[in-house]
Amino acid sequence: MNAIAVDYTPAIRQQAGIGRIIRGQIHALVATRPELDWRLFAVGRITPQQAAQAPLPLHSTPLDERNMVRLWHRLDAPWPTVETFTGGPLDIFHATDFVLAPSRAKRKVLTIHDLAFLFYPDASLPSLHRYLNVVVPRSVRRADHILADSHSTARDLQEQWSVPAERISVVQGAVDHERFRPVTDEDRLQTLRDRYGIHDRPFIFALSSLQPRKNFVRLIEAYSLARRERDVDQLLVIGGGKGWLYDEIFAKVRSLDLDKHVLFAGFVPEDDLPAFYSAADFLAYPSLYEGFGLPIVESLACGTPVLAANNSCLPEAGGPGALYVNAEDVQEIAQGIVRLCQDAGLRQTLHLAGQAHAARFTWQRSAEQLWRAYENALSS
Repeated sequence: MNAIAVDYTPAIRQQAGIGRIIRGQIHALVATRPELDWRLFAVGRITPQQAAQAPLPLHSTPLDERNMVRLWHRLDAPWPTVETFTGGPLDIFHATDFVLAPSRAKRKVLTIHDLAFLFYPDASLPSLHRYLNVVVPRSVRRADHILADSHSTARDLQEQWSVPAERISVVQGAVDHERFRPVTDEDRLQTLRDRYGIHDRPFIFALSSLQPRKNFVRLIEAYSLARRERDVDQLLVIGGGKGWLYDEIFAKVRSLDLDKHVLFAGFVPEDDLPAFYSAADFLAYPSLYEGFGLPIVESLACGTPVLAANNSCLPEAGGPGALYVNAEDVQEIAQGIVRLCQDAGLRQTLHLAGQAHAARFTWQRSAEQLWRAYENALSS
């Protein structure tokens, strides 16, 4: 194995979730295999700030992302190939974000992060759902090997599309444990509280882009129920940028008269996350479906327990460091909120178990899983 091209586009275009996973995996793998001919490329114009996020110089395409998507995926054009922009034959081309660009590489590897669009079609914009329903199955058929972020997503691929188990490798996300660890500096914690308007009030932290699949409406309803029936007084802080179909989230806060008790922090930069996790009583993550659940592992690494849904990959991410609830049962979510708000002993138990669990998720381990997946692809 020598020449490996990686689509680094999500790593520079997406600051949360998938982008952070791709950055972490590729940085770690390039560092452990510097002798190989790595060719990282991104679709469209690359700014100096984006280029600085890559471990190596980035190749780019002359057309912007919108036009390359139209050419490669909507029109299904077989040319130009990845090799056109990265130069020369390839042993492996790794498409990192659901869709496979045309390539003549010996083996084409495709990462499928989740099948949310399949299970929750109403949770995405209709145009995006139609697009994914065409290009993702087509990309899966054309790829030689599939990477899944979790064992749960690997099972979904087998059950929904009959992808053979031997064509799938699980490559999990991870945490930078030098950065994501308990923050005990009171000045740093108070600075964060003041910056976001939290001040001295204890709070529950929820983190995800604002979109239906993240289940914020039920979380807000459950929080309102916990306040009314069990005197929960913690503030609910929701961090995350606006995704799509988010109007109902803001409307629910207004209709329940929670404007003084639910704080929307907007997109939270990665540098602020360790202090945010550490300052919170717990992380609330009752998502309807996930491919990995990165915030759960990060929160546990910072010593903060989690209230998580019991679906998809979330028990993999949370292990013994989370209290699990049915994401579609508002009463059960409310009961979980009450338990974690009022039972300090439970929080301490989850804190200890969760830190030990999160310690397993390192970028070195993730890079080793990715390398084995490349080897599996070439040997198939």
